[in-house]
Amino acid sequence: MTRQLLGLALHLLETYIMSDRELVDLCMKGDRVAQKRLFDTYSGQMMALCLRYAGNGSAAGDIMQEGFIKVFEKLSQYKGDGALGGWIRTIMVNSALIYLRREKKHAFHESSDEHFGLTDNSFDVFAKMGADEILQVVAKLPDGYRTVFNLFAIEGYSHKEIAEQLDISESTSKTQFHKAKQHLRKQITAMNE
Repeated sequence: MTRQLLGLALHLLETYIMSDRELVDLCMKGDRVAQKRLFDTYSGQMMALCLRYAGNGSAAGDIMQEGFIKVFEKLSQYKGDGALGGWIRTIMVNSALIYLRREKKHAFHESSDEHFGLTDNSFDVFAKMGADEILQVVAKLPDGYRTVFNLFAIEGYSHKEIAEQLDISESTSKTQFHKAKQHLRKQITAMNE
């Protein structure tokens, strides 16, 4: 009995001190401990990402579940060129966008040439807020605004890339982002009063 426990302990230790490539290889072989480790390592970050897109816990859980199913289905495509977390993040963002399209939870207002008078310095107040407070404010954005805001401001996609992913015009993406900033500014101002 002690020998079996020692063997299990050694297996667990080896699983926790391995590279991303080794972890992926074990997961692809069906190693449940490695699969659990991969999920446990990244599920917190990915849930936060999913919440940013979904706006509520139930939808975020659905997105994350679909995303991790894709992660495990596509592990053979991970080549180890970059960080495993970044690769998983890309899959989760795509899963969120697919979910939003399927559920029709985002509505994009066509662009206009309105100027909102906002500059890139408009959000100095963010520096005074904690991450949780910022995420709560972003979660209250209308779906279309929130999606574009997340893709542009947090994920770092260009408006051209966002337009391609969401099948909208580049100017619509820019307008959604500016309207999101305007909406956030109103919410933050109201919170500070």
